[in-house]
Amino acid sequence: MTARSHHRDVQGGAARAAVFGVSDGLLTNVSLILGVAGASSTNGGFVRLAGLAGMVAGAFSMAAGEYVSMSAQSELLQRELEIERREIERHPEVETRELAATFQRRGVAEVDAMRIATTLMRDPEVALEVHAAEELGVHPEKTGSPWQAAASSFVTFAVGALIPLFPWFFARGTGAVVASIVLGAVSALLIGWTVAVFTGRSRVRSALRQLGIAILAAGVTYGIGSLVGVHSGL
Repeated sequence: MTARSHHRDVQGGAARAAVFGVSDGLLTNVSLILGVAGASSTNGGFVRLAGLAGMVAGAFSMAAGEYVSMSAQSELLQRELEIERREIERHPEVETRELAATFQRRGVAEVDAMRIATTLMRDPEVALEVHAAEELGVHPEKTGSPWQAAASSFVTFAVGALIPLFPWFFARGTGAVVASIVLGAVSALLIGWTVAVFTGRSRVRSALRQLGIAILAAGVTYGIGSLVGVHSGL
């Protein structure tokens, strides 16, 4: 019977990419859409074009960034694991003493620490797993998937970016602006609430923080768009 862990797997990268993706997609596009709308809210086609361009460009940018970041992280960890594997093969006595010292620092008696370390070192794969956990803080088989993180980031960014853009497919002017603001605000609250569910933090504080960031970004870009629109005659 396999033991079940009550902890979530947070090393893979997909969950992190999904949270950042939908949050960045919403924040980026609601700011972009309201900035363009501030300059010319009656030109619905122009706002839609800007929103779609922001969604597509942002989704690809996020996916590429996640892929490169996760690839570099995974390659670095694999290199460190290979170094550790070679050290276990070449210098088992040194690695055994090193592992025993780690257990001693955690309060295990010297004799017991050496006995545990010696037992673990008998199996090279188990030894590597323990050394990786103690020295690198990772599991050898859970170094993250770049493709999974990239795909998750791409999809969630696109979803987040589509939310404030949706009203502009059916309306324009003040009505579309208000709808984008309402959808953006509600979505920001939901994202903050969801993040708090995963992290165990205050849900109200997390939701309000996310809303405050969205309001600040959207308000600044809307104001800049309005100023540009007035001075340019848009």
